Amino acid sequence: MTRPVEIVGGGLAGLALGLALRRHGVPTTVYEAGHYPRHRVCGEFIAGLGERTIDRLGLAPFLADAVPHREVTWFRGPQAGQRQTLPRSALGLSRYVLDARLAEAFAAAGGTLQTDTRHPDPRPAAGRVLAAGRRAARSPWIGLKVHLALPPGNASPLARGLEVHLGRRAYVGLSAVEGGRYNLCGFFHRQAAAGRSSDAASLGALPRERDRRFHFALLDHLAAAGLDELAARIAPHLDPTSFTAVAGLQVNPAVRREAGLAIGDACAMIPPFTGNGMAMAFQSAESALGPLLAYARHETSWSHAVAAVRSALRRRFSLRLASASILHPFLLQPGAQRWLAAAARAGVLPLQPLYALLH
Repeated sequence: MTRPVEIVGGGLAGLALGLALRRHGVPTTVYEAGHYPRHRVCGEFIAGLGERTIDRLGLAPFLADAVPHREVTWFRGPQAGQRQTLPRSALGLSRYVLDARLAEAFAAAGGTLQTDTRHPDPRPAAGRVLAAGRRAARSPWIGLKVHLALPPGNASPLARGLEVHLGRRAYVGLSAVEGGRYNLCGFFHRQAAAGRSSDAASLGALPRERDRRFHFALLDHLAAAGLDELAARIAPHLDPTSFTAVAGLQVNPAVRREAGLAIGDACAMIPPFTGNGMAMAFQSAESALGPLLAYARHETSWSHAVAAVRSALRRRFSLRLASASILHPFLLQPGAQRWLAAAARAGVLPLQPLYALLH
């Protein structure tokens, strides 16, 4: 009899792994504390995802309408700086759509999907995969995300490729996703906007108090970061139903070593500026698939499966995590930003080697 597998967390890593296990006939249950579809704080920019991972996890049908991006433009304040051509297209696709597609496919493949349900005992155990996303942490950093939409007939894009805007103790990504919409997601210091209050008249009538609070939170943080031009550009196009926030953001410079088998953000969280977080979620699921199949088929013990997955994750992610953690502070401090901008203008910033290192 095939051993069953439980997955605690139904994000990209958990659902992709669950679907792959079901396609190999493994009884699999996914516990998800939320529901589908829903918005999540995410750059929704998939960079560094290779064809091998897409093929092995069967992801191609779910990514078919993703918006391809080949350029990244870096801004410091209102000024466009270095433009980077990516070695291969990155994919713009919202978590609102992608998570729901994977969840539907997992259930259709015979998986048991428990939504709006927390696992009664999420501690490490044989046959249990921890994929519940980032761990709670005390941190001054927050993430804010919103979708934007241009009015019908407006052919002028909000962004060409991916725009990365550097501000005071903040950076923001803006890029197109499916359906003619755009995703804006930012990494901010939560004290930067303390005491600020946006001009409500400039925002127009908002239907709910919650929507007003999110408008103020986002625009106040952009203004506090010195990104007033970006705030003015996006303000008319905000979709208040898509506002999402997460507090206590903390990046991890290494794959976690504690007990249990963890994938996705539960294993490690790379700094968001890389655009590699979604790809890492899928890659961690791919790395876990082989050892878990061996465990389910009684070909190896749980302890050996856990050790094999951890070893694979360390080999795959350690260098990029360490490199990203070293570079991350340079994107948040004005002095370091000026140095980076000057190096880019002088043509001495090795963008292609850095991209390869971080992906």
